[in-house]
Amino acid sequence: MIDLYMWGTANGLRASVALAESGLEHRIHKVDLTKGEQKKPEFLARNPAGQIPVMVDADGAGGARLVLAQSGAIVLYVAEKSGKFLPKDGARRAAAQQWFMMGASDIAGTSGTLFLLENLAPEKSAKNAEFFKDRLVKMFSLLEQRLSGREFVADELSIADLMLYPNYSLRKPLLDASGSFANLNRWGAMMAARPGVQKGMNP
Repeated sequence: MIDLYMWGTANGLRASVALAESGLEHRIHKVDLTKGEQKKPEFLARNPAGQIPVMVDADGAGGARLVLAQSGAIVLYVAEKSGKFLPKDGARRAAAQQWFMMGASDIAGTSGTLFLLENLAPEKSAKNAEFFKDRLVKMFSLLEQRLSGREFVADELSIADLMLYPNYSLRKPLLDASGSFANLNRWGAMMAARPGVQKGMNP
């Protein structure tokens, strides 16, 4: 049994979507960030950084209990354990890895920085927020180009789609206000219609 400790941020949702799509047996435990539950001793015992998500697999490598943090690491672990989301074709696998990393670094990093600037930074700066909004839109513009003529980012459901979708979903109002993203919205609607994605996005 896998236990996932998460909240409804893009980081948490990536992990829950991956698990829901994988078919692996798991349980979801909500860690309410608005109440500071990530700072409680019982959570810090799983992740001293005090950040969600955290996955605990009672049957990890070699049958030993495994505790794993970082949403990207959890998505990769779920992919490897389930035997899904990592294309067998070399070119597709490389593409999945490239866009997975773009989602984990450029898009997630920019979106996360924007959240901090707008909500938690000691001094608010509209110009800095606009800078990161523009950067985020440009990153999604690259994904818009990539999805031209493609159903999935790497031509089949992969770690790339699982990494990118939650950020797309949460930032859709910004994207809708920024221009036309026909390919991105088609892909987003297709992802949103998947039962596993629906379950993972609404744990």
